[in-house]
Amino acid sequence: MARTVARVIIDALQELGVGHVFGVVGDALNPLTDAIRTTEGLEWVGCRHEEAAAFAASAQSQLSGTLGVCMGTVGPGAVHLLNGLYDAAKSRTPVLAIAGQVPLAEMGSDYFQEVDNDLLFRDVAVYRATVTSPDQMPRLLEAAVRAAVGHGGVAVLTVPGDLGDQELTQDRPARFPRARQLTRPDEPGILEAAEIINAGSKLTLLVGRGARDARQEVLALAEHTGAPMVLTLKAKEGFEGDNPYQVGQTGLIGNPAAAHALDGCDTLLMLGTDFPYRDWYPTDCRVVQVDTQEQHLGRRVPIDAGLAGDVGATLRALLPHLDAKPDRDHLDSARKRFETWRTGQQRLAEPAHDTRSWTGRLRGKVDNRDHDIRPEALAAAVDACADADAIFTSDTGMATVWLSRFVTMHGDRRLIGSYNLGSMANAMPQALGAQLWAPDRQVVAFCGDGGLSMLLGDLMTIKTHQLPVKLVVFDNRRLGMVKLEQEQAGLAEFGTVLDNPDFAAVATALGLTGIRVTDPATLTDSVRRAFATPGPVLLDVLTNPQEIAVPGKPTVQQGWGFAIAKVKELLESHEN
Repeated sequence: MARTVARVIIDALQELGVGHVFGVVGDALNPLTDAIRTTEGLEWVGCRHEEAAAFAASAQSQLSGTLGVCMGTVGPGAVHLLNGLYDAAKSRTPVLAIAGQVPLAEMGSDYFQEVDNDLLFRDVAVYRATVTSPDQMPRLLEAAVRAAVGHGGVAVLTVPGDLGDQELTQDRPARFPRARQLTRPDEPGILEAAEIINAGSKLTLLVGRGARDARQEVLALAEHTGAPMVLTLKAKEGFEGDNPYQVGQTGLIGNPAAAHALDGCDTLLMLGTDFPYRDWYPTDCRVVQVDTQEQHLGRRVPIDAGLAGDVGATLRALLPHLDAKPDRDHLDSARKRFETWRTGQQRLAEPAHDTRSWTGRLRGKVDNRDHDIRPEALAAAVDACADADAIFTSDTGMATVWLSRFVTMHGDRRLIGSYNLGSMANAMPQALGAQLWAPDRQVVAFCGDGGLSMLLGDLMTIKTHQLPVKLVVFDNRRLGMVKLEQEQAGLAEFGTVLDNPDFAAVATALGLTGIRVTDPATLTDSVRRAFATPGPVLLDVLTNPQEIAVPGKPTVQQGWGFAIAKVKELLESHEN
């Protein structure tokens, strides 16, 4: 008996080792979800919002390095997938989205809920196709999976509602070649890069997520050349722990040591990174870049040599041509600054600490009239309590800032977030996907109050599956990063205040364990209790909305902007 279109798709997902399909059921998807119902080893995870489904699928793909799968039914269901799919696309991780469509005969007639999926997903997808005949299967599915895996991106396959249960006339198994090819530049390119690096005396490495599989080669390079290692946020995982060369992050979430390592170098070697913030690159140095994507070479900063290839394979070819540099002054200077900065950061994590420096000269009391908890203290407490193999997710904004500064990715810890798209509301659904992927590992979500409330309904998905996720809510009743952006520009805070509920009470009402923390003296015990409690826990911590994160290179303009904003806010408070 020939299989149906739905059966071909679901059998192929099972063969590929996909464990979960995330989505919201409905009409055009019914043949597919019914096939999942009768398929061993493949679980349907019904979410409350398709955006959460796409985030969860993307999280599983990023953690596993394999295909993630989500579904959205005809019209609005497909549209709701978009934000999570954009996050997957920007993260360069393979995700297959299966979208429903109106019946084939109604396509193009402006039918109820009809959306042109091929047009809708044109920008986000490396592959998109609509099945118009059963006999296009499994060819279209094979093409979609190959594109997603081969390009590290999103593929969208649209299935009209009346095709899912139609049988193929010529059935065959789907075929998915899985060979991975490692590439390295040719010898002239290697020699050119070696000549540039050898000519310099102060080399700095800027290391990104694309170098994670080459940890040993990168460490050997740093040792051989005496180079400090500046990490992008996504490179914390894999390079932060047990690394005597790293000096933390650059950019707005960075630190003075990383800024010093970059500004003080005469040669910059970029490894597996497409770090987008041009203002933070050094301007008076020679630059060599290694990246698997040739189109990434030189698009952020002018380069003197570009090597298109796998970081590990390229470094194995490059290292024998590099001169050893016994002079460690550049490395030692950056590391000393880094340790000094970290010591100061640890003081900020003490709940009783209430002073802050903005320009390094102007010091004063932080406005904390409500005795709220320091977010630095919360992040440090979580770091101390979390397992050595915990998986962390973080919402975009201040939650990510505190994680980047106070949580160390040592051991087998993993980290994902919306670090390329910068979406709100990603941490909780990504944690959902991560916990299903690794049911025996601790999963911790750093949630902003704005992000959590945006997709609050999928707390019910966590409850339904009894996923032991620990949701840590930085409840500062603000869109904190937007507030900081406004004040740095000299604008009074406006539109950022959030009228939050008691999130712990909401969680309790939904069937999760809710813990609310309002007293700094109870913070550490509350974090320990949350981590020791079986099942899902939401830890709602009231943090001080006036806390700011000073960037690695604060400018005079930022300082004046902040001061002007505070004066405006003070005057408005007196008027009101």
